[in-house]
Amino acid sequence: MVRFESLLVRLGASGDPRPAANALLSAWASSDRSYHGLSHLRDCLAQLDDFPEPVEYRDLAEAALWFHDAVYDPRATDNEERSAEQARGVLASLGVPSDTADEVARLVLLTRHREGPSDPAGRLLCDIDLSILGRSAAEFDAYDRAIRAEYSWVPEPIYRSERRRVLNAFLGRTPLYQTEHFRRRFEAPARENIRRAVGQLEGRR
Repeated sequence: MVRFESLLVRLGASGDPRPAANALLSAWASSDRSYHGLSHLRDCLAQLDDFPEPVEYRDLAEAALWFHDAVYDPRATDNEERSAEQARGVLASLGVPSDTADEVARLVLLTRHREGPSDPAGRLLCDIDLSILGRSAAEFDAYDRAIRAEYSWVPEPIYRSERRRVLNAFLGRTPLYQTEHFRRRFEAPARENIRRAVGQLEGRR
């Protein structure tokens, strides 16, 4: 909470950030989040801390990380849009300048991962969010199981088809990671993990 409060002060907030921090952490801690919960948020922040470049957009990327899964309902198709609006509303209510709030909301929308971002802050944010794809096989497999748990209501054949589509879309990106730091660390293992996962999905027909 202290980290979030300090971030908001740096972004220009003048209101008391504690109620917003409590509400945001409560949302992330929802018991139905097998993957998109507090552990994911903490991991994203740790990846940001490990990013070696002292870039001026680091605070914007961090704010987007805090909000990018503020709303998460696996049955919905507009989670990023609702999370972006929440980011804009919360930041504005705390006195953060409107252009900053709008930029954070724009960044949150990039975590839909529909296309590779063209700006440095967006590239950093999306690489952090996708870094799980390039972890060890054990970490990736745990992530993959957690995603399936979040979509436990989806029949197996439909899930396999949609999951293959998502993973193959990532595999089709060249490169997958847009920053040198994340590309160097995670590009090769991510491709290996994804190919293995797709093969397993195809093998369970």
